[in-house]
Amino acid sequence: MFVQADIVVKAVMIGLAFASLVTWTIWLARGVDLAATRRRTQSCVRKLARADSLEAARAEIAEGWTARGPVADLMEAAERECRRSNDLSAEGIKERLAIALSRIEAKAGREIARGTGLLATIGATAPFVGLFGTVWGIMNSFIGISEAHTTNLAVVAPGIAEALLATAMGLIAAIPTVVIYNHLARMVSAYRALLGDASAQVMLLISRDQGRRSLRVARAAE
Repeated sequence: MFVQADIVVKAVMIGLAFASLVTWTIWLARGVDLAATRRRTQSCVRKLARADSLEAARAEIAEGWTARGPVADLMEAAERECRRSNDLSAEGIKERLAIALSRIEAKAGREIARGTGLLATIGATAPFVGLFGTVWGIMNSFIGISEAHTTNLAVVAPGIAEALLATAMGLIAAIPTVVIYNHLARMVSAYRALLGDASAQVMLLISRDQGRRSLRVARAAE
């Protein structure tokens, strides 16, 4: 049916097959990356929750496979902001730190969600692309019927079957894409929630360190 189809219908089916290949490629690449990054982030969050200070958490996270990643970037940004604010009042450090950490969270969220927008586009447009191929094929079938001056089923059926194949391929491309997109969207949302938890833990450690520093200064003043 593919060989006998019109050139436009062939182009539609080839495009849908390519879109399906892109879908499975993105699922494999993003799924593996998301799973590994999520496990690393969960490990970092547990280490942050156990730590009593930012320095202790930094030393623990710097070991092993958690040494790199968004959580390490969050801690590095926190340390950098603390150094820059060393000669400033402690009142505004939390606000400045929250801005710095939110920028890192947004960047990590954008990076991990790369490709999911393409999945949404494929899932939304593939059925309509397939329908376009079907409409075009049926138009050609009717033209063939008028030229043959017959309504014999043996003449009509092959053209309609070729046209309907485009719709079938559109659904084959769209249905897995929508399922994969929803799955990846849930994983991305869970990952962003983990990053938010890690950012809150870093803020908690900074607040604790600032409290200890203020207490030492007060004791020294006495």
